[in-house]
Amino acid sequence: MQAIIPVAGAGTKLRPHTYTQPKALIPVAGKPILSFIIDELIKAGVTEYIFVIGYLGEKIRDFVEKKFPNLKVKFVEQEVREGTGHAIWLTKEVVNKNEQIIIVLGDSVFDADMKSIVDSEYSLLGLKKVDDPRSFGVAEVSDDDMIVRVEEKPQIPRSNLALVGLYKINETVALYDSLDYLIKNNVRTKNEFQLTDAIMRMIDIGIPFKPFKVNNWFDCGKKEVLLETNSTLLRKAGFATIRNPKFERTIVIDPVFIGEGCKISNSIIGPNVTVGDNSTIQNSIIKESIIGNFTQLESVSLHGSVIGSDAFIRGHSQSLNIGDNTEIDLS
Repeated sequence: MQAIIPVAGAGTKLRPHTYTQPKALIPVAGKPILSFIIDELIKAGVTEYIFVIGYLGEKIRDFVEKKFPNLKVKFVEQEVREGTGHAIWLTKEVVNKNEQIIIVLGDSVFDADMKSIVDSEYSLLGLKKVDDPRSFGVAEVSDDDMIVRVEEKPQIPRSNLALVGLYKINETVALYDSLDYLIKNNVRTKNEFQLTDAIMRMIDIGIPFKPFKVNNWFDCGKKEVLLETNSTLLRKAGFATIRNPKFERTIVIDPVFIGEGCKISNSIIGPNVTVGDNSTIQNSIIKESIIGNFTQLESVSLHGSVIGSDAFIRGHSQSLNIGDNTEIDLS
């Protein structure tokens, strides 16, 4: 089976981090978002991968080739971003249309049984109930548990079941025929070619799609969701650092992930903190945050923060002699 992973987006909502790093390579719980996706697909038995790259695409290519050197990999360039449907359509020359495919958007982390998805006899769409579905593709499900309609970012949603960016397609030829129709006839929604519209065409001609519910889904396109994802994963088995090294005069409050080669002293780290490799932290308090590789923090108090790699932050250092019954606000 082939997996198609679109990772061409510019990640504008995560700037300034995405000025120098693709969104899919932003780390959570100790490894990049894209690594979580690939690891799960490998465990499910997926053997071939097609990455649709664009913005900072060379960094995606370098990461995949170095981290997963034994994978069968192809890269397709999306020079102009015209939607997810357009990104998948660009793979038409390299995909094997005689096989089933799985499509996973490269900026999301899922908690789902990927093996059962890959092995399903039906085409599947991943769904999750959300409070406000207007920002997502939305699906309607019939009483006999079949998907009868999908629509991209509707102003008046007919359900609260959002498409999470995880698709299993058995009828690959029909998918590309539908995408061809959209491109050739310039059929756009929200000024882009949508994968949702292609799937709706497939449903209209009688191709059955079943839903599968994901337990957790994190669309890591915003800082707040990125931090929530980091916290959630650190609380799951196998992500946090189990035995943290003894740092000088430092308290570590689990769960945290601390990378290799870090130097930490006179600090409090945690909870829900990821620290990248070879970072230095002195005289600081860090909680609910993500810190990149080779970053230096001195005399700072951070919470709810995302700090990139190779950054340097030094806070204020105060020497005070304060008597009883005194209130001081240094903010």
